[in-house]
Amino acid sequence: MPDIHPTAIVDPRASLAAGVVAGPYCIVGPDCSLAEGVKLHAHVVVDGRTRIGPGTEIYPFASIGMVPQDLKYRGEPSRLEIGARNRIREHVTINPGTEGGGMVTRIGDDNLVMIGSHIAHDCIVGNHVIIANNVGLAGHVIVSDHAVIGALSGVHQFVRIGAHAMVGGMSAVDADIIPYGSALGNRARLAGLNIVGLKRRGFPRQEIARLKEAHALLFADPDADTLNGRVEQTAARFADSPAVMEIVTFLRNRGSRPLMQSVQG
Repeated sequence: MPDIHPTAIVDPRASLAAGVVAGPYCIVGPDCSLAEGVKLHAHVVVDGRTRIGPGTEIYPFASIGMVPQDLKYRGEPSRLEIGARNRIREHVTINPGTEGGGMVTRIGDDNLVMIGSHIAHDCIVGNHVIIANNVGLAGHVIVSDHAVIGALSGVHQFVRIGAHAMVGGMSAVDADIIPYGSALGNRARLAGLNIVGLKRRGFPRQEIARLKEAHALLFADPDADTLNGRVEQTAARFADSPAVMEIVTFLRNRGSRPLMQSVQG
């Protein structure tokens, strides 16, 4: 049976699986579903149409699933879906989706969201992502697997952050960041590749070298050809490199925000 502290308020219509812990003064709303092993430390609020996956742990004073901070929101039955084994630290806020963004905010598995961060409506966060202290993700942001966002950074609406990318602390991100890219500054600019992250995750030296070559081809000489031309040149030259082709796919599928350019350009 769930372990509910006497001071916690859990709506009887909420769905709590075996092993759920709701600590002192937690509040769980009627349309919430908490999977096996979810742990809410003291003073956590979970509300709205929120689903939380197994083993996720949420620390004190987090606000999960409350209505979006979007003036266009009109009470539509949007959702928040949080996956398994996430660690959501103190004072984090995560909002559900809106009609204008697909009706769902989705967080994957095995993520760390540090103190005071905000994940706004309609964001999509992948797996193994680290969001450091006091990061703000505006609405409709996409953060792909293994990305790292440094403390006190702000990410503009509709920005895409590619897989394995690194955003340096205190950066203002208003453009898309390619997979494996490293960005920093106000406004943030692409400063190369996230080499440290690639080494930590065991990428072979040869694959890292090919990523460096591809990055140079894409960004080192912006006047040599149009970006579309450089993308196709890169695709032809590195067709056998899954990592490079991930960047190519990212660039071919343009988002609504501009592409973050390299400081070399």
